[in-house]
Amino acid sequence: MVALNPPVCDFGRPAVDFDLPGVDGKRHTLASCRGPNGLLVMFICNHCPYVKAIIDRLIRDCRDLDAQGIGCVAIMSNDITAYPEDSPESMARWAAELAFPFPYLYDEIQAVARAYGAVCTPDFFGYNAKLELQYRGRLDASGRNPGPADARRELHEAMCEVARSGNGPREQIASIGCSIKWQI
Repeated sequence: MVALNPPVCDFGRPAVDFDLPGVDGKRHTLASCRGPNGLLVMFICNHCPYVKAIIDRLIRDCRDLDAQGIGCVAIMSNDITAYPEDSPESMARWAAELAFPFPYLYDEIQAVARAYGAVCTPDFFGYNAKLELQYRGRLDASGRNPGPADARRELHEAMCEVARSGNGPREQIASIGCSIKWQI
């Protein structure tokens, strides 16, 4: 397992459209997921220790961001042949167990992850109301283990700023996580 950091934020880069199946049995698109003040696109998976370390905080923050008019969506793009723990059935079970407040989508051919330039799980892309990229940082100081209980909520603060002003913070610390498991 290799830990990777995504590149810094490419401010203003437009969100890429998608149309993917969710674990809820529905199809979801960029338009159906966005909120009036923006959108947080999250690349996550079930098996990654970095995602497991933050999932409770991520759920909390997404619930809070919904009240700020920020839509949230999670996309799983890993190769499930190599990582069956990330299968759509396992995704559905995990989303139900944790009561995900956002759609959890399966990117079977990995085209969406490639179009976004996702490199790891978790990898966050925060967009403003015009769907221009404003945040490409981490959730908080957590790594393979949860950070301290009082860790600064970096992603939450950034997306609240995006909801208010349309702009993300200029200083951002990259997320860290497991590499996306690309199909051969």
